[in-house]
Amino acid sequence: MKLGKWVGGGIGWAFGGPIGALVGFVLGALFDNASLIVHDPGTASINNTTTQPGDFALSLLVLSAAVMKSDGKTLRSELDYVKKFLVTQFGSSQAQQLLQVLNDVLKKDIPVYEVCVQIRDHMPESARLQLLHYLYGISKADGEVSDQEVIMIDNIANYLNISGADAASIKAMYYRDTESDYRILEIAPTATDEEVKKAYRKMALKYHPDKVMDMGEAVQKAAEEKFKSLNDAYESIKKKRGMA
Repeated sequence: MKLGKWVGGGIGWAFGGPIGALVGFVLGALFDNASLIVHDPGTASINNTTTQPGDFALSLLVLSAAVMKSDGKTLRSELDYVKKFLVTQFGSSQAQQLLQVLNDVLKKDIPVYEVCVQIRDHMPESARLQLLHYLYGISKADGEVSDQEVIMIDNIANYLNISGADAASIKAMYYRDTESDYRILEIAPTATDEEVKKAYRKMALKYHPDKVMDMGEAVQKAAEEKFKSLNDAYESIKKKRGMA
């Protein structure tokens, strides 16, 4: 599938607003469909409020660039992490083209708050949680933790209207300590066994991969990995407590 056709059929609201202003012209330069007219993305109206896989991908590219730029350096390991997602989602050819979009965005000043407001207003919570999951993965891609990147992701979570508990739950899947399993389930270590079971059932519904089944294979696969982290945390707590 050609990039022009993908853009024409796979991007709705992300081609307008601040995201469109950042990526629209470079996408236009990559179009291979001459009949497709590229309007000024800075003033384009956002008519399609249904999130398409392309909307998710462009949102990921822009927020990834913001995280990668936050510590003043762009690492090959971070680029490889994003490339892996794009290859899985769109194939090698389109991934290379979309990496050109990322490289272009990395050269620009990114209005992070405005971008997050656009995403928040048009993307369902389940997809926003998955975006956050990817961003923490990028920050850990080189095996080291940058304080600036973590601060940026924490700010993005807040701008995306993701609760502190949900953000801490996803963060705990990457940054482990003795209480990580409890933070993943959004409970305290003092919770009763019944509260642990109740919390797991609640989180299992929130993080179920079916929530993002229309976002593409790569997004759903990552959601399955996140769901596995939730199950692993629950099993770890059960084992420590001797729960049935």
